[in-house]
This record gives sequence, C-alpha cells and structure tokens, in this order.
Amino acid sequence: MITVSDKAKEKVVKLKQDANLDDSFRLRASVAGGGCSGLSYKLDFDDEVKPMDQEFEDKGVKVVVDMKSFLYLAGTELDFSDGLNGKGFFFNNPNASRTCGCGDSFSV
Repeated sequence: MITVSDKAKEKVVKLKQDANLDDSFRLRASVAGGGCSGLSYKLDFDDEVKPMDQEFEDKGVKVVVDMKSFLYLAGTELDFSDGLNGKGFFFNNPNASRTCGCGDSFSV
C-alpha cells in the first residue's frame, strides 16, 4: 500500500483544482532508473489505469502504481514539505537503503 500524509493530501487536492482535473485523474507514482543514487521517484496525474496497475486510496487520494514500481514503493508514505529546507513532495520509503541528499533518488 502507498499512504498519503495530510500535508500531501492538501497539496494534491490543490494541484488538481488548479489544473481543473476531475475525479477521473489519479496520482501516478513511479520509479525510474537515474538520479545520483540509482533510482528516482516520479509523480504525475493520470486518468488511465493500466491492467497491471496497483490502485490505492488513502485519505481520499487515489494513487496508481505500475507493478514494477510497486516492488520499490510498497509501504511508502507520500509526504509534502513547504519548509525552508525544501519544498515539495517526498517519499518516506522503508525499502530505500540509501537516499541522496536532495531526496529525489534512492537505492535498495
């Protein structure tokens, strides 16, 4: 399962409203090769659910993850920070053995 913090939920709802996206759009979380630690996180909105996608809903936020990415993201919490030390979404990923300084990439 992928969970969503209260701060991340607020930001996702606002971003969807600002982009005039309806409820058919879900938050798509994925992992791609790259970044300084080997794997990097990606977030986007998507209105398509593919046959092998895993779907989750937490605090009213619908999240879809492709099966390959789910292997890396299982148990992850999506959070959001707007503090002085950084602004944006970040992943609290229990599967990551190492993360980079900026938090955008990781390795297992």
